Amino acid sequence: MFDTLMELNVNIADAAVRLKDVVRHTPLQFNRNLSTRYECKVYLKREDLQVVRSYKLRGAYNMMRSLPEGATRNGVVCASAGNHAQGFAYSCKALGIKGVVFMPGITPKQKINQTKMFGGENIEVILHGENFDDCAIAAKKYTIEHQMSFIPPFDHEKVIEGQGTIGKEILEDIEHVDYIFIPVGGGGLLAGVGSYVKQHSRDTQIIAVEPSGAPSLTAAFKAGGPITLDQVDSFVDGAAVKRVGDLNYIVAKEVTDEIQLVQEGKVCSTILELYNKDAIVAEPAGALSIAALDDFRDRIKGKNVVCIVSGSNNDIDRMPEIKERSLQFEGLKHYFLIRFAQKPGSLRQFLNDVLGPNDDIARFEYIHKVNKEYGPALVGLELLNKADYPPLIERMLKYNLDFTELNKSDMLFEYLV
Repeated sequence: MFDTLMELNVNIADAAVRLKDVVRHTPLQFNRNLSTRYECKVYLKREDLQVVRSYKLRGAYNMMRSLPEGATRNGVVCASAGNHAQGFAYSCKALGIKGVVFMPGITPKQKINQTKMFGGENIEVILHGENFDDCAIAAKKYTIEHQMSFIPPFDHEKVIEGQGTIGKEILEDIEHVDYIFIPVGGGGLLAGVGSYVKQHSRDTQIIAVEPSGAPSLTAAFKAGGPITLDQVDSFVDGAAVKRVGDLNYIVAKEVTDEIQLVQEGKVCSTILELYNKDAIVAEPAGALSIAALDDFRDRIKGKNVVCIVSGSNNDIDRMPEIKERSLQFEGLKHYFLIRFAQKPGSLRQFLNDVLGPNDDIARFEYIHKVNKEYGPALVGLELLNKADYPPLIERMLKYNLDFTELNKSDMLFEYLV
């Protein structure tokens, strides 16, 4: 591993010096609720409390500060719709450099406004394309045409170096750590933190955590190198990357002890729990590391565990979707298409005989069909307990209801919910 890092020219100690006056040394907080649940000591590395509410500032600033003299004369460019854009913008303002941020045309105004706020007069935002790939191609073309420098979000030595300062801070704040859970998208955070920790605390287990809908690192490990996924679930947007970085993969192969995939619904449940119990507002990628703890319950008992909360740039408009996904994951929200007999008493029988005492109708859409024996209804049910679902299905079968479970039909479900 040491030879690999030297070949990549990564020096995290030097990066820490460059960043000390700009980046906050974020808290490593003991979390009592999680520690009690898992019978261990869980510490949260609160990068959600960073200046730009994510760790991305570290890599962006470190790379800009490391560029050769004259490389920023014409300015710098990045492509991002999220945390990298904000870290980039803040760095441009702090260094007095002109910056151009390319964002997809569908980027929410909240993210555009945040980026402009952090960069002020030093940045220009250009909206281009309908997705990140189109946006990135345009950004790199613009960089060449205007003789500027491109600042990538994760796949660069100096970006890895900057993110690695988080590992340095962790080991400065805790005497011994058994496990570190690290969220993974492009892999810059994993490569940086993992490389520093393995050099200074070899026995610490590095667990890479990916959303199940965007397993780019998992795919790379299986294929023996980075590959481009055909599609990803973009819900965990801070980690929804089709291809892990080439440099990051090289380091990750040497520092990663295990990769854990986490379902998006589990991430949603974790977000809500962090907010309700600890008043922590985490974005989906920020909650990834904590969401993986259930799968390591037996192994982490009695251990010192660190979870990196990578960011908190969560748009409040997403909360209804987060709650919905959480309820579905927990088995408490179900949707059905039910064809009711169009005769008096059909709906009353459903309410009186089919629904359980704790079952709640969360959605009901019904249109009476003329000259037809049956009329379809969209019914959304919210249960108090997951165990109430099998008896509900049994009663629907007992009373000969003609129904379709929409949760089990991806296309229909995505259309309706």
